[in-house]
Amino acid sequence: MMRRSAALRRTWLDPAMLRLSRSANHSLLWFALAGVLAARKGTTRRGGLRGVAAIAGASAVANLIAKPIFPRRRPAAELLPLHRRLEKRPTSSSFPSGHSASAAAFATAVAMENPAVGAAIAPLAAAVAYSRVHTGVHWPTDVLAGLGIGVGVGAATRHWWPLPETAPAHSEHHVDAPPLGDGSGLVVLANPASGPDDADPADTVKQHWPAARIIRPDPARDLISLVHESLDDTVVALGVAGGDGTVAAVASVAAERGLPLVLLPFGTLNHFARDIGVTTVEDAVAATATGSAVGIDLGLVDVAGDGQRWFVNTASLGGYPEMVRLRERMEHRWGKWLAAGIAMVRVLRSAQPIQVTLNGERRVLWLLFLGNGSYLPKGFAPSSRPALDSGCLDVRYVRADVPYSRARFVAAVLTRTLHASHVYRQADVAELKVEVVDGHRRVATDGEVGPLGNTFTFESRRRALVVYRP
Repeated sequence: MMRRSAALRRTWLDPAMLRLSRSANHSLLWFALAGVLAARKGTTRRGGLRGVAAIAGASAVANLIAKPIFPRRRPAAELLPLHRRLEKRPTSSSFPSGHSASAAAFATAVAMENPAVGAAIAPLAAAVAYSRVHTGVHWPTDVLAGLGIGVGVGAATRHWWPLPETAPAHSEHHVDAPPLGDGSGLVVLANPASGPDDADPADTVKQHWPAARIIRPDPARDLISLVHESLDDTVVALGVAGGDGTVAAVASVAAERGLPLVLLPFGTLNHFARDIGVTTVEDAVAATATGSAVGIDLGLVDVAGDGQRWFVNTASLGGYPEMVRLRERMEHRWGKWLAAGIAMVRVLRSAQPIQVTLNGERRVLWLLFLGNGSYLPKGFAPSSRPALDSGCLDVRYVRADVPYSRARFVAAVLTRTLHASHVYRQADVAELKVEVVDGHRRVATDGEVGPLGNTFTFESRRRALVVYRP
C-alpha cells in the first residue's frame, strides 16, 4: 500500500498534504478549530470543549501508552519521492499514528454535540490521517489504529461528561396560562449585556410582543426591587431575556406575585431554559400564543438574618462561591472564561475545609452542592433534570475528614467510582439545614454570590412557579 501511494503521479495534492500534516502537529489545527467553535454558544461551543478533552485523552493513549508498548520502525524515507517527504521526520514509534488519533477524537467528540458540524469536520480529519501516509511517516495500519483509538476515546468522553438531554424535563402540572397575543399585560426585563454583541434582547421582544412593556437592569438598583416596582394591576405575566442569574431574579418575583414567566434564552449557557424546553425565542412565542405552561418547583434558601433567596438551578457553599467572587473581580480584565479558569486554579490550590452540621449531623466538607430537583448523573458532573416537579433538592458534598480526601475524590472522578467512594455523598431531600461551625460563609445561587451567613435553610417549594413552554 505504501508503494502504491508512492507511485502516484505528482499533483497539487503533494504540497497540500505536506502543509496539512504540519498544521496538525501538536494538534494545533484542532485547537484552532476548537477556538472557532467556542466563539458560538450552544452545541458548537460544547463540541469544541469536548473535542479538546478528547484530544487530550487520545494523545495520552496513543503517545504515552500504545507507542512504548508497540515499538515499530517508520517507513523508510527512500520509499517516497523527495518532493513528498517531510523535512523533519518524527523519531518516535510509528504505531499508532498520534495525528490520526487526535483527528478522529476531535471529529467524534464534536459530532456527538453537533452532528452537522462533526460531519463537516470529518473529511478534514480523514485528510489529516491520510496525509501521514502520503508524506511517508506512517504505515497505513498505523493510521487505522490511530483512527480507532481516536473514535473510541471521543465516544468515551460520555463516560465522564454525559451528553445533555435533548428532551425537556417532565412536569405533571400542566397549567392554562393567559395567552399573550401582542404582549398586552406583559412586562419583560431585557438585559442588554446578554446575548450576541450585535443583538439587543429588547428588539426581539418588540418584534414578537409589540405591546409589551420593557424594563432594563439598573446597576444602581437591586434587580428584584426594580422588577417589583415595575408591576401594577394590569400586569398578567412577567418575562425575562437574559442568563440564569437574571432569570433567577425575575423568577423569584414571578413566584411571589403569582405571575407566569416568559423565558427568552439570551444567556451564555441557558441551563434553566434548556431544562424547561424553551431553547429558542420561537418556542416562547408558540407557548405564549396558546397559553401553554407548566408548574415547576423552585429552590429557596433562607439565610438567617439576611432574608431569602430563590434559585432555579443550583446553590452551593464552599469553594464555588469564592471562585465566583474572584472571577467577577478579574473578568473585566481577562474575560469571563479565562477569569473563571484562573479563579478555579487559585481556589482549588488554597481551599480550606468548612465545618458544618447538616440537619444536625457534624461534617467537614470541601464543597456542598444543592440542585433544584434531582439531577442526573449522580456523579461528579450533574448535567440534566428529568423532572421539574420532584419536590426535592439534590444534595451532594465532598468530605474533608478522611485521609487524602482530595486525591481520593479526583481518583474516583477519573475512574467514575464516586458511588462507592467514602469521600462523596449524595441524597435527595426536601429540606436541608446547614449551620457553619467555623465562622461565616457565602452562599452562591445560580452562579451569583450571595450574602454571608452561618445558618442556611434550603428547601424545595413545590409548584412555586408557572412557566410558559410549548
